[in-house]
Amino acid sequence: MKKVLVINGHQYYPFSEGKLNTSLAEKAMEAFKAAGYEVKVTKTQDEYDVEEEVGKFLWADLVFVQMPLNWMGVSWSFKKYMDEVFSAGMMGSLSDGDGRTSAAPKKNYGLGGKLNGQYMLSVTANAPKEAFNDPEEKFFNGASEDDLLFPMHLNFKWFGLRPLKTFMAYDVMKNPEVEVDFKRFEKHLQEEILNR
Repeated sequence: MKKVLVINGHQYYPFSEGKLNTSLAEKAMEAFKAAGYEVKVTKTQDEYDVEEEVGKFLWADLVFVQMPLNWMGVSWSFKKYMDEVFSAGMMGSLSDGDGRTSAAPKKNYGLGGKLNGQYMLSVTANAPKEAFNDPEEKFFNGASEDDLLFPMHLNFKWFGLRPLKTFMAYDVMKNPEVEVDFKRFEKHLQEEILNR
């Protein structure tokens, strides 16, 4: 049986209650369970045990992250989670430090990861789809969604996890298309994970 860790990285604010992130995380959990996956769940804004979370990464074949884009990065509760959990696993269980050795101290930085699974980022953002991948749009200057999420991809690469295609729900506050996003999301999960 395949094993998936679902992380909901939303942080509650009165203007952003997290309903869409919760709905997407729940849809993912339902889809994984229906496909026969064993599922464990973490909500980063809730209390958690750091060593137990490290154990979840060791246990999982797939790490599925549902998160909002907060100030071009992750929410503060998710950043705190990564600081605590990733730091606890960095020196032995999840990675052998930064991957360098005394025999080659200038080589292989960041390649000490011990995990052998995959991860997927699923992101809600208030930016419209048209803001990305277009050099005429001056804010991102032609950058893609994954260019913006590059630090997150490096975090998972550090531990040896391989990426699956990122999903993004766009314009979720100003011009939401929730039902369209749900359909795209379900199709994305089928194509990237469940039908493989």
